Amino acid sequence: MAVTVESEPAVAFAPPTTAEQYAPLAPASPEETGLSQALVADLALKLLYQRGPMTATDLSNALCLPMGRILQPVLDFLKAEHQLEVKGGTGLTSSSFFYSLATKGIDRAKEALARNGYIGPAPVPLAAYTNRVRAQTTGDLHIGIEQLRKALGALVLPERTIRQLGPAINSGRSIFLFGPPGTGKSTIAKTLSTILKGSIVVPYAILVDDQIIRVYDPSRHKPLVALDARFDRRWVPVTRPFVEVGGELTLEDLDLAFDPSSQVHQAPFQMKANGGVLLIDDFGRQRASPEELLNRWIVPLDRDVDFLTTNDGRKIEVPFDLLLVFATNRTPSSLVDEAFLRRIHYKIYAESPTVPEFFEIFERCCRDRGIAFRRDIVDDLLHNYYTPRGIQLRGCHPRDLISQAASLAEYLGEAVELTPDLIASACASYFVDDRGAVSS
Repeated sequence: MAVTVESEPAVAFAPPTTAEQYAPLAPASPEETGLSQALVADLALKLLYQRGPMTATDLSNALCLPMGRILQPVLDFLKAEHQLEVKGGTGLTSSSFFYSLATKGIDRAKEALARNGYIGPAPVPLAAYTNRVRAQTTGDLHIGIEQLRKALGALVLPERTIRQLGPAINSGRSIFLFGPPGTGKSTIAKTLSTILKGSIVVPYAILVDDQIIRVYDPSRHKPLVALDARFDRRWVPVTRPFVEVGGELTLEDLDLAFDPSSQVHQAPFQMKANGGVLLIDDFGRQRASPEELLNRWIVPLDRDVDFLTTNDGRKIEVPFDLLLVFATNRTPSSLVDEAFLRRIHYKIYAESPTVPEFFEIFERCCRDRGIAFRRDIVDDLLHNYYTPRGIQLRGCHPRDLISQAASLAEYLGEAVELTPDLIASACASYFVDDRGAVSS
């Protein structure tokens, strides 16, 4: 059977951007896609079944596959097999012709959908995904102490904490952030994601034998640019991801999620976080015990690989390349034993602020809200409220008290400023005494 291969038009491209540095080049042959032509044909048929008639160019864009040597031969074959019909298009080239399903094509599309309901950009093979994750590893990222100070400039942290965080970030391993509530653990973890500069690429989906796993998640990944025809458009340039999970995390969430209706898997949290940061917040409050959760992390923490299970029982090995951060209000020894703690490479204590640091945090929060800072009011707050009631200083208190005072001022139609009455009212609604009654 003769096939019509339309060469790609010559286009002048701008030099590659930083966001495109990890993007693979466009495949030049069917073999370089790592996909069978039967799979590509099924993807095209399912797409036409869902959307109706489309031009070859639109099919190419939707499947993220080059037209000339990869998609066009498949379309020509489907046409020869009377599964596709071709109608006139908007131009003279075959790429502008409209393709629609013939009766045989409808039947095959239904059969393909019954086996797998995935419709979208073509997947990449698991091996290609593994190689790409290793090529853009977090282990290649390094930060100096001045860079870290600048990144954490919005926080008031002891020098000891900053000196500990730097080596932990550069290790690309795991961090245990612990300390009293309100000392900035979650904020520190979120700031880490901004420290991991640069970008990576993630695939829309990966192929494991005949199983498809969705990886790209718009709620977790922030896209940067749309790749042009020079590159393999099955990949999406994104900022290094920051994925946060809390008390809702279960053991099941750490494996592939299978949708019976579509017969498609969804990648778990840690796979979506590859190349970035995964924060397990409020560690110890999950429905699964800390021992069960850390048991699940033993192999990934030791070997930088994770093992996931597909719906048909197959075990697959995927990279585990991320900065894993556990944040908790509890002490490490109350959660896990020494053997587990050994696998968490860095244990960093988030301290409560000193009195001078508390003043500095209060002043910064006032400045952020455009409110004049009054040291005398904060001094009275400490001596007349904190000390008599034995309230421990917390880094979150200034932000929260100022916010409540500002809300009350706006409600009363008063100027938003620090006054003894507004701060006293904010304290009355913010703090609770040991008997559970609101402090007066």
